[in-house]
Amino acid sequence: MSWTYEQHLADFYRQHHSWLQQLLRRRAGCSETAADLAQDTFLRLLSRDEDLSRIDSPRAYLTRIAQGLLANHWRRRDIEQAYLDALSRQPEALAPSPEVHHLIVETLYRLDAALRDLPEQVRQAFLLSRLEGVRYADIAAEFGVSVRMVKKYIARAMLQCLQADLDLAA
Repeated sequence: MSWTYEQHLADFYRQHHSWLQQLLRRRAGCSETAADLAQDTFLRLLSRDEDLSRIDSPRAYLTRIAQGLLANHWRRRDIEQAYLDALSRQPEALAPSPEVHHLIVETLYRLDAALRDLPEQVRQAFLLSRLEGVRYADIAAEFGVSVRMVKKYIARAMLQCLQADLDLAA
C-alpha cells in the first residue's frame, strides 16, 4: 500500500500531537494556549509541505517550530499588555472602539516585527528617540557614536517601518 502525504501527516499528527501539547502546556502554563500553539505548529508543518519521512528527529523538529510560535505568542501578549497599560492611563472618553483597538494592536505587532529585524543599536536608537523623546546627541553619547550615525540609525528604522507599511498595503 502506498501512503499519501495526507496519510503520513495524519499518522505524524497522531504520534506527536498529545506529546507536543503537553510540552506546550508546561511551557505556556495554559492548556488553551497550548492547544492553539500545537495546532499552529502542525499548520506550519503542513504549509512547508515537507517529506515527513525524512525528518530524523520529529520531536526536536516540532519543538523548534513550537518554540518560535510560543516566543511570538509571548511577544504579542507583551505588546498588547503594554498598549492596554498605556490605554488605562488615558481618560475613558479617549478609549478607542473595539475595532480601532484591534487595528492599533495589529499595527503594533507589525511594527515590532519590522523593528525586530534591525540590528540592536539601530532599534534601540529609534525607540529611544521616538518613544522616550531622547535627543540624538544624548543617544550618540550613550552609544559612543556620532550624531550623524544616530541620524542614519533613525532613518534606517523609519525606512524599515515604511517598508512594512507598504508590504501591508500591497
